[in-house]
Order: sequence, then C-alpha cells, then structure tokens
Amino acid sequence: MKLPLFSSKRTEDELKIIRFILQQFGYKPVNVSYFTRALTHKSFLPEEKHDFANERLEFLGDAILDAVVAEFLYTKYPEDDEGYLTKLKSRIVNRKSLAAIGEKMNIRSMLIYNQARSVNLATLEGNAFEAIIGAIYLDGGFEKTKLVLIKHVFRNYLNFNQLLSEELDFKSKLFIWCQKKKLPLDFQLVQETHLNGQWNYEMAVLVNRTEYGRGKGFSKKDAEQAAARETLQLMGEI
Repeated sequence: MKLPLFSSKRTEDELKIIRFILQQFGYKPVNVSYFTRALTHKSFLPEEKHDFANERLEFLGDAILDAVVAEFLYTKYPEDDEGYLTKLKSRIVNRKSLAAIGEKMNIRSMLIYNQARSVNLATLEGNAFEAIIGAIYLDGGFEKTKLVLIKHVFRNYLNFNQLLSEELDFKSKLFIWCQKKKLPLDFQLVQETHLNGQWNYEMAVLVNRTEYGRGKGFSKKDAEQAAARETLQLMGEI
C-alpha cells in the first residue's frame, strides 16, 4: 500500500487507516499523519527520510503500554506482590505477545513497507502495534490511550486466564506464594530413568516439609514446573 506522507487532504488510503484504527482499536483518529507514520516501516523510505518511519512512535508506545499494563495489573491483582506482577507484565508486553496481537488485528494488511525486501512481518506487526499506541497517545492523550487498551485491546486480544494458567513461571509463582506465607519450599527428586536415549525425571514439591504436587519431564526444570503447577492447583491458586 502506498501512501503520501504529507497531505492536508483526506485520501482514500487515509480513510482506510481511519476505518482500520476505529475497527481494531475502537479509536477514531484526529490527526491521521500520526497513524500513517505508525504504519510506515523505514524500508519504504529513502535513507534520508528514515526519521519519518515508525521507530520513534514505537519507542513512545512501548513506554505508554508498559505504564498502562503496570497500572492495570496493580489494580486487577491487589493481593499479589511486585515479583508476580512483573512476571505477568513481561508475558503481556514481550515481542511474541505483541506480534500475536498484531497478527490477530491483521496489521500487516495496513503496513507500509518495501515488499521487495525480505522482512519478518510478525516483527513488523508487533512494532507497528506499539507505534499505533504511541500515535493514539499523541492524538488523544494518556487517558484515552488507557481506555483503548483496557476496554478494547485487553478485552478483545488478551486472555488473562490463559496467561495465568499456561504461560506463567509456576515455580516462581509458588516460590513467591511460599515467601508471602513464610513457608519453606523444597523440590525433591523422586526418580530419574533413562530409556531409549532419553532421561526422564519426576520431582515432588515439599511445602513446610509436606509433599504436595508431583511432576514429570525430560529435564529437572520441566519436572519442577509441572510439580509446581500441580501444587498451585491443589492450593486453589490457579
């Protein structure tokens, strides 16, 4: 898609951008040039005009997203400490998660880049997503950006239950839980076997010297994660 970067008159491509941002983010742009730039990769521009690509907006959007996610988690999980919240936040704002959101939004259909070059579209989508957040902030301010993220992006494109149950570091969460309760935590090797060239491990969790969950895996680390997860399930923490 080719777009004029400097135009005071609405073009059909600019109207497409407005419709896209409204549909995917629930926000109607006022200054469309912010969003044109947010969708423009430097590969589309000559080297002397790379400043008009989306990298600066990506930097801004990253900071805004980090602040909004931190405040959101602080409010949503009032009983959890900063270690747990930090781990959860990292799951939301990492490259893989942002690329997945960008893919669900089909941002690539609006990207302005040199299609003759070999590029990683998933990475471009994640970067453009952050740049769009930066554009919304410049166009509408922090409160509107926060509303867009919480009411539209988080609600439609993030599954917090899945993040909690599948992607979290269960061993760290269990360690934090035991730390808060002032209970000793240990992982004990139950057995290790070697079959057909593959090691298998079974680990048990001891909380206050009482055995709870057990887990198996091809490494001690995987077995510990499985045992920690079962322990957290038994305690009703997930």
